[in-house]
Amino acid sequence: MSSSKATEVETKFSEKGPGKRPRAPSPLSQEEKQAKRAKAVARATAKRLKKQRGHIPEVCSPEDVRWTDIVSLLGQDVVDKAAEDGSEFNSPFLFKSEVELEVKAISSNGEGLAQSDEKDSKPWVVVVPFCLPGERVKCRVFKNDRMHSLADFMQIIRPNSVLRDDERVNCKYFSKCGGCQYQMLSYETQLAFKRNVVVKAYKNYSGLPQSVIPEIQSTIGSPLQYGYRTKITPHFQAPPPKVDRIALQAQVESGDKPDWLQIGFNIQSQNKVFDIEECPIATPVLNRALPEIFQNVVKTIHTYKKGATLLLRESLDTSVDPDPNDTSKDTKLCITNNHASIRERVGGFLFEYVASSFFQNNNAILPALTSYVREAIASLYPDPNDSSRPTHLIDTYCGSGLFAITLSPDFSTVAGIEISADSILYAKRNAKLNGIAAEKMTFRKGDAAEIFKTVSDFPPEKTVMVIDPPRKGCDDPFIEQLLEFRPKVVAYVSCNVHTQARDVGKILKATQDSVEGEGKKYVLESLRGFDLFPQTAHVESVAILRLV
Repeated sequence: MSSSKATEVETKFSEKGPGKRPRAPSPLSQEEKQAKRAKAVARATAKRLKKQRGHIPEVCSPEDVRWTDIVSLLGQDVVDKAAEDGSEFNSPFLFKSEVELEVKAISSNGEGLAQSDEKDSKPWVVVVPFCLPGERVKCRVFKNDRMHSLADFMQIIRPNSVLRDDERVNCKYFSKCGGCQYQMLSYETQLAFKRNVVVKAYKNYSGLPQSVIPEIQSTIGSPLQYGYRTKITPHFQAPPPKVDRIALQAQVESGDKPDWLQIGFNIQSQNKVFDIEECPIATPVLNRALPEIFQNVVKTIHTYKKGATLLLRESLDTSVDPDPNDTSKDTKLCITNNHASIRERVGGFLFEYVASSFFQNNNAILPALTSYVREAIASLYPDPNDSSRPTHLIDTYCGSGLFAITLSPDFSTVAGIEISADSILYAKRNAKLNGIAAEKMTFRKGDAAEIFKTVSDFPPEKTVMVIDPPRKGCDDPFIEQLLEFRPKVVAYVSCNVHTQARDVGKILKATQDSVEGEGKKYVLESLRGFDLFPQTAHVESVAILRLV
């Protein structure tokens, strides 16, 4: 080929782009194009529905608990019918539509469950925060899911004047912040709502007949309803990518806070931070420390490459020699260092632990909680001379030794089991702080999945076991080992009553058919909620099980 012809060919191809030939006219008619688009939409819809239907919430998760309440409101038959005809994801509400609805119930998560009161409206639930049964609420839908939508609260159109009193609200961020749900309620009503959460948890998740569940006692309230949280974790985002760091440094050094910098908590249902000046449920010590801590963030924000979470934790002054019997030297401080030691007084006991580790965040109620567990166990054996009275205590998931130490006066031998080596060091120190002999109390490192190997020297028929697991509860291997060991009494303390109900149900059902004789079958002796987090929907629970 000559150079002129080659150049001509290259020019023709370059007009359409490198390596591309002219596209032939489409042979499809307009009707055929529309049909092709319709098929593509149908395929995309089918793919989306398949993905949605394949999503199953983790059992006992907040999402699963909400779904259980939604099914209870709609009726299982209605949900089944919608699934059969494929309409369970066909929401009657458009994205961002603003609607007025009637609140029919409240979920165990503290959300209102609302429905349309229009004639012939589709059976559908809209989940709306900060509203109560019997109220009419205006909301904005932001997500549609299986048989329900999630919506942002806008305003109360018609309040429930029996339950709601907005004069009770102590926080200017309430209905914006996602931290509290119940500030408009009396404390008596909050406790009643929380008792009902325990009732529903055992009804929905234990799998036990009502006949084996004792009457659930009233929820024990916190001595403080505000100013009780000894730990808060505000957070903030890093500077946006396009921000000039040098100019930003000059701006913040002059004390000028950038408009985009928000230091606080997340807006309800959003992954977006808003500014706070105070948190009324946090202790006064933490609130007094907030301004200086936040100002330091402003002054140094130009150095951050990513967002961060702050730690504020109340502590007794650890520079003063501790005395379990002398509170006159107790001075409370705000600690912000994750690696610092925290000191707390629980009744007549002292505890120290590393700031970043877990310890209950409401110190005011801990004496009542630990005393209740101690007294509930002791009440099973009222005669101090009873030869069957337990003498050994095992505290699983023991952390820094809260239950091992506070329950120790009633036992001759105590063992705490913990996977964290740091927590064991603190637990040993706490035993010494409280004058407990090393011969009486030991702390042993071990995974909870193999916990019983570490206490093989304990006689099961003389042993009480305290279980205080994380929110996910106990796994099956742990429960299987517990059933094999069979301690005389089990005190199950839980921060998630739904996983507690599931686990207690497994334990009881595994032994309900035991006919081998005395000491083979567990019964649920008592069940009671504790309000460690007033103004929120959260409730903790204590279940006492005994072999009979």
